[in-house]
This record gives sequence, structure tokens and C-alpha cells, in this order.
Amino acid sequence: MSTLAVHNRSGAVLHEKELADAFTNTEVNVPVIHQCVVAYLANQRQGTASTKTRSEVKGSGRKLYRQKGTGRARVGHAKSPNRVHGGVAFGPKPRSYRQYTPKRVRQLGLHSALADRFQNQQCILVEDFTLERPRTKDIINMLKAVNAEGKVLLVLNEHDTNIHLSVRNIPQVNSCIWNNLNVYQVMWHDTLIITENAAEKLESKFVSIGVETEG
Repeated sequence: MSTLAVHNRSGAVLHEKELADAFTNTEVNVPVIHQCVVAYLANQRQGTASTKTRSEVKGSGRKLYRQKGTGRARVGHAKSPNRVHGGVAFGPKPRSYRQYTPKRVRQLGLHSALADRFQNQQCILVEDFTLERPRTKDIINMLKAVNAEGKVLLVLNEHDTNIHLSVRNIPQVNSCIWNNLNVYQVMWHDTLIITENAAEKLESKFVSIGVETEG
């Protein structure tokens, strides 16, 4: 079992939380993490880049001058790709960059990414909390109290509009719900602040998946 301290918003340690080794100390599968990140970034691409070929460029198709007798190189019409304002040869066309990643691979990638953060002491557990109203200063004070540095991801047990509105005003600090977490988010951020209930649900999810896989 791995033991982590659970902090309150003031940074004080309330108690210690034990998490299963099957969740925090599992083997980190780097190739799967890489595959998930590449697929995520590819799926964010719109694929709308487009250029006009010589058949789509506006202009005359008349041959510019006769084939022989001028002493110059032979040439076709003005829409040729090697002429100014001509078409583009082998240019981009709208396409889909989408990559399909099986559910089990995504689960393994997320499990490995979280395990990597736990094993490198980049996860901080905090008690579940709410804000009465959006207040960015409260979130900033909490980050300072728990010594969260760099890019920070706050993983919540459930959606809280006040926390979401408070966090989005801070550069390189984001929030999400535990069941919306993905590999890219985990790897992009330097520190994860996970609420106690969110950690329990993530642990339950990945430990049960591990049991099913072994069976």
C-alpha cells in the first residue's frame, strides 16, 4: 500500500490515505502512453488546410507561346505550378487525422500516466472542498499552501462551477472531473492535485480493471 498525506486548503495535513499498490505502483508502460498522446493530439487536428491545384486556379488554359523557335523553354498555360499565381503541386487537402485507440489501450495509458505521477511524488491529495462563489484568490492560496508548482491540474470528484470559474483565470492551471481525465492532461501538467474522493474512485476503477484483466 502507498501512503499519502491528505491536506486541507490551508496546507495542513489532516490524515494519511492508503492507496493500493496495484493503482500507484504499477509498471509504467511508456510506449502506450506515447501512443495515447499521439492519438489525442492527432484527434485535435481539424484537417481543414486546403490548396488549389492547377485545375482549380482561375485563369486561361491557353498556351503562353509557341512550342518551338523562341529559344526559351517550352511552357504550357499560366496555371502551371511552377509559375506565379499558378496551382500548388501536392498541396494539402481536407482530410481526417483521426486515430482510433481501443478502450483498453486508453485505460492502460491513463493508469500508467497516473502511476508515473504517483511514483515521482507529483500527486498531492486534498480534502474535498467547495467555494461559495468564484474566487481565484482562494485557489491561488491553496496552490501556495500545498507547494504546487509549475503546470497544475486539479482533479475533482464532481463538477463545481465556482471552482471551475476560479481556476480558469490562472495561467497553466486547469481543472477536470476524475472520469474525464485523459493521458495528455496528466502528462502535460507537472503536478496533479486530486481530491480524496476522486482518488478513491480512480483507485477503484483501475484496481477493478486490473483484476478483470488477470482473470
